Amino acid sequence: MTAGRFITLEGGEGAGKSTQARLLAAALAAAGLPVLRTREPGGSPGAEAIRALLLGNAVARWDGVAECMLHFAARREHLAATIRPALEAGMWVVCDRFADSTLAYQCHGQGVPRRLWDGLAELALDGLRPDLTLVLDIAPERGLARVLERAGQAAGAGPDRYETMGLAFHQRIHAGFRAIAAAEPERCLLLDATGTEAAVAAAILGAVRTRLPR
Repeated sequence: MTAGRFITLEGGEGAGKSTQARLLAAALAAAGLPVLRTREPGGSPGAEAIRALLLGNAVARWDGVAECMLHFAARREHLAATIRPALEAGMWVVCDRFADSTLAYQCHGQGVPRRLWDGLAELALDGLRPDLTLVLDIAPERGLARVLERAGQAAGAGPDRYETMGLAFHQRIHAGFRAIAAAEPERCLLLDATGTEAAVAAAILGAVRTRLPR
C-alpha cells in the first residue's frame, strides 16, 4: 500500500485556510488520490467537543498554558482517531491547522514557553510531522477585516473567541507564523494569501505538485 501524505494549512485569521483546504482536497481527489479533509481544533468527536470550549468562551477563560494543553489534548484525539488511521490507509490528509497554530497562537501570541510546547508535542504527536505545511500569509489588519466581512454576510455567525482578540495579539501570531516558515523551509512554504481565491488555490496546487510528486 502506498503511504499517505500529510498536508497542513496554517496562517492567521482571515487567511482563507478553510476555503483553500477544501479546494486542495477537491483537486487531489479529482487527480485520483484518496483524500481526507479535516481541521483543528476538532476533526474527531472528542476533539470537536474541546473545540467548542476553545472557540466559544470568553477571551480570558484560561491562561495560555491551560489553553495550550487543551489544544494538544484535542490534537492527540484527532491524531489517534482520524489522522493516523487515514495515513496508514494510504490517504492524503489535508488539515486546516495543526501543531504550528498552537506554536504561533499560544507561544508567540500568548507567551507560553517554547519548552512547554516541545514537551506536549513530543507526548501527543508520537513523532508525526506534516509532509508539507502551507503558511498562508496575510497582514493581520486585512485578515481581521475579512473576518468581519464574513461575519456580516453570514446570519448569526459572529466572530469566534480568537477572532475577537486584539490586533497586537494577531500581529504577534503573524510574526510567529513567518518565523516558523523561515525556521523549517524544507517543510514549510510561505504563500501570499492576498490574491484571488483561484490564484491562491493555483499556487497551493503548484506547490504540492513540486514538493510532493506522486
